[in-house]
Amino acid sequence: QAQFVESGGGLVQAGGSLNLSCVASGFTMDHYAIGWFRQAPGKEREGVSCIGQSDPRPFYADSVRGRFTISRDNAKKTVYLQMNSLKSEDTAVYYCARGRLGYYCSGYVPYEPTDWGQGTQVTVSS
Repeated sequence: QAQFVESGGGLVQAGGSLNLSCVASGFTMDHYAIGWFRQAPGKEREGVSCIGQSDPRPFYADSVRGRFTISRDNAKKTVYLQMNSLKSEDTAVYYCARGRLGYYCSGYVPYEPTDWGQGTQVTVSS
């Protein structure tokens, strides 16, 4: 059974940084595009960034491009999201998910994301 466990969230002041981790289990992560998503209170979940499997070019939503960096370590079955210059509007629960087997990133989200983790809370104080 595919699972993700996110960690690394917390409370940080505006302008600060956090590095989120997403550890995968139950499947061969190398074969999947992986994405980060977030959901702020009262808002729908939105895509943040995606990284492909064989072609690890990263893709980012406009709102985070230049501030966030996604990376993956297939040997550790982990995807990271380095978040710099955090803003209050980045406050949300952050999730990771995998895309459909054999498909690359569809823009900055995996194609047909599935197998969501439980999320990690990021709170940015202004």
